[in-house]
Formats: sequence, structure tokens, C-alpha cells
Amino acid sequence: MTLTVQPHRESVGLKAGQLLVDGQWGPGTGGDTWTHRHPATGEAIGEFAVATAGDVDAAIGAARRAFDSGTWSNARAGTRIKVLHRYGDLLREHAGQLRALQALDNSVPISFSGSIYATSVEAAADVFDHHAGWVDKLGGQTLPPYQGGDHLAMTFREPIGVVAAILPWNAPFLLFAQKVAPALAAGCTVVLKPSEYCTFTVLRMVELLAEAGLPPGTLNVVTGPGDPVGEALITHKDIDKISFTGSRAVGKRIVEASAGTLKRVSLELGGKSPALVFADAPNVGLAAATTIGAVTMGLSGQACVANTRALVHRDVYDEFIAAAQGMAAAITYGDPFDPGVLACPLINERQLDRVLGYIEQGKQQGRLVTGGERLGGDLAAGNFVAPTIFADVANDATVAQEEIFGPVLAVVPFSDEEEAIRLANDTEYGLGASVFSADAQRAFRVSRKLRAGTIGVNGFQIEPHLPFGGFKQSGLGREGGLSSIEAFTELKSVYLPLTEEMM
Repeated sequence: MTLTVQPHRESVGLKAGQLLVDGQWGPGTGGDTWTHRHPATGEAIGEFAVATAGDVDAAIGAARRAFDSGTWSNARAGTRIKVLHRYGDLLREHAGQLRALQALDNSVPISFSGSIYATSVEAAADVFDHHAGWVDKLGGQTLPPYQGGDHLAMTFREPIGVVAAILPWNAPFLLFAQKVAPALAAGCTVVLKPSEYCTFTVLRMVELLAEAGLPPGTLNVVTGPGDPVGEALITHKDIDKISFTGSRAVGKRIVEASAGTLKRVSLELGGKSPALVFADAPNVGLAAATTIGAVTMGLSGQACVANTRALVHRDVYDEFIAAAQGMAAAITYGDPFDPGVLACPLINERQLDRVLGYIEQGKQQGRLVTGGERLGGDLAAGNFVAPTIFADVANDATVAQEEIFGPVLAVVPFSDEEEAIRLANDTEYGLGASVFSADAQRAFRVSRKLRAGTIGVNGFQIEPHLPFGGFKQSGLGREGGLSSIEAFTELKSVYLPLTEEMM
């Protein structure tokens, strides 16, 4: 039987993707298009425009005019609040269609995108609702005179300007919201570039923004690959702020490109997040299922914060391995529209080859417990890799240090708390971590010592009001809550004399 998603394509009514500039949808001026192929089947799903440098310039120009006009940046707080809340409602109303578009774009299964918060449409709606609440709270301070005198010292928080928001392909709902919601709440205008591997979902999300009442030019969209589209965007002199989620290599390129005009930059660049499983974990089997589930279910390990390193106490090591192996055996693959399918393929052939290469290295660095091969049979046309577990891995092994971005778990043993913390921090990354222990004091103590941006105790969750981001080479800045608002605003100080003698 040959797997196909073409009937789903027709049912969703997928249309050709275009650019959005100053409220008008249209093809790129160069006439080039990108054909997107489904990662589970290799089928051509649809085409979208590839923007030229001129198209990028036009989109940025539209965003600049919109910002300078004040249509959105100076709109009443109540107006912006209503638009953002209305958009959250529209996302929930169209959740079924958006999940279907994502399944066509990146093959994330319907079962996963409808039930897991971090990849759900509802999560994006929650983020917009949360940031709508900040719009009328973007205040500054009135401070007493430091050296005396009759004057006011005040601060104001103002929108940073034109934002370039660059999205990855793996979690379009949440990552769109984490960038666009705070930018709009702060009063910025946006030029958005979705990943070429998940464009159609984002285009529909943008259409709904116009329906919610966002003024033309406030958000513009340029589509296509990083070269040339992303490069033209990050090097443009009229961009005030770049917000990017993706690879460390591209993140470093953005820092270089931003230096010329000192653009503000926020970067989320991935991780090698550890799960620390202590002997007193409330349920070792659940800890194993949670860890291997994050590496295999849904995104098949193609998630920046997935616990792809398991640091396990020697007393429960074998129990953890057995439970993780059992969970891995239960993962199902196939048509992402099938509610029984739990995981997706790798996004493209390049990533498939990369992951298989890491697996070959892993076979030399640890004991292969399960997996380690590409799936064939009915799935042979897709980029499917079996859930893979390596045990008895040294923490300095390649599979324990590098972000593989695939369904590969490296399990490292430890003997005591001090060793567990040392191993967890012994990496260039610092995005997230999980601690499994029934001892609340230990969990708190260990959490404080871990060099990572988000720590989950006996579980893990991303919430719209909590900052999300990483230490070390996992990035710069935070997304979520007040941190997001600060990232899209500038702070201005004003000195105001109150007597004629001081004027």
C-alpha cells in the first residue's frame, strides 16, 4: 500500500502561496516559486512564491510606512486589545483547518497537534490573549528628582519599530504567536518569513490576522528559503529588530549581519536538554515514557527543547532503559491525518541523511538498545527513522553533545547528585532540562544549579506568561510574558522642568 496525502490536500483547499506586502497578496516580482514536498510521501503538495531582494525591500518599506503613520503603533490600547483577542478567537474557530494545513506542511500528526499544548493552535491563541493583556500596561515610571529641584523624571516604554520575524518549520502555531503577539502588542510592525518547509500554515494564520482587523502594512510576509530571502531580510538597514528561532549557525550569521546597524536581536538556537532521573523519582517508568515520548512522539525529536539526553541514576538505570524501550516500540507512523499515528517523519532528505549519520556514530559510542534504521515498507517514500535509544553513552560522546534533531536518545548513567549536575551542565547548550525526583528540596536545589532557561520538575510545560529561552549557545533573550514586551520595546527617559527658572 502506498501512503498518500493528496486527498487531504484537496479537502483543505490548498491554494498557491503568495507574498503579502502592504495588505496586498501577490506573486514575487522574480516569478520564481518553491515546490514543497510532503516529508511522509515525497509528493508535491503545492507551490509558493520566492521573494526577491526587491520584494523584501518593498515589504520592509510597507512596514516602515505603517509604523511611521501610527495607524497601529499609536492606536488606542483598546483597539489593539480587541484585535489581538479577536485573533485568538479566530485561531480557535479555525483550529481544524490549521491542523490539517500543518499536517500537509510538516507532517505533524493531527493526534499530536490537537492534544499537546506546545504544538497546538490553542497554545497560539493563549499567547495572543496573554499579550493582549499587556497592551494597556506598557507604562513607565515617574521618579523623584535625584538632586532636588522642581522637575519630573519619567520613563516611557515605546515600540522598537520594524521587526523581522523568522520562523522555523517545526512548531508554526506557537512560534508564530511567540514572535508576532508581543511585537503587535508593543505597537511594532512586522515582516514575517516562514520556513520554506512550513509555509502554507503560516499564510493562513496571516490571513486570519487581516480578518481580525489588523491594518494593512502592519504585518507583511515574504516567503522562500533563507538564501536569498532570509539574507535580504536580516541585512536590510531599515529593520530595527530581528527575532529568530532556528539553527545555531544561522543565529551566528544573524548576529554578524546585525552588527552593521546595531539591530536588536532575539535568538532561540536549540539545545541538548537533559532529563535528570534520580533513584527517588516518583515513577521511573513515567519518567522514561515522558523522556522518550518527547524525543519520538509528534515531532520525532525535531524539537529544540526535547530531552535528548537522559542522565539516569545507576540504581534505576535498567528499569529506565526497559521502560523507554517499551515506549519506543509503541510509536506509530504513517498518514498524519490518521488519529492512530503518533509521530512524523524527518522534515527533508538532508535532515534524514544527517540523523542517520549521527546514528552510525552512536553505534560506535554506546550500546544500541532499539532502532537505528530508516523505516521501509509502506513508509519507504518518506523520511522516517525508527525511535533510537543508545545506552551506556559517555557524556562527551557526539550523540550526547550535538543537537541531532531526530528521534535519538542518549542515556548516560550517574552515581550521585553532584555528578548529575556536572554532566547536565557539561554542554554548549542550555535551553531546557527536566528533573525527576520525589524530594522537593533536591528538585529545587538541582533546578537552581542547572544552567538552562526552563526547568521542569517531574514534567515539562511551556506557558505563555513564562519567559522561554536559553543559556550559553542556546540563544539570546527570552520569549513569553514581560520578557517579550521588553524585547520589542525601547525605554525612553524624559526630564521635564516645572518652573520658568529651569526652562
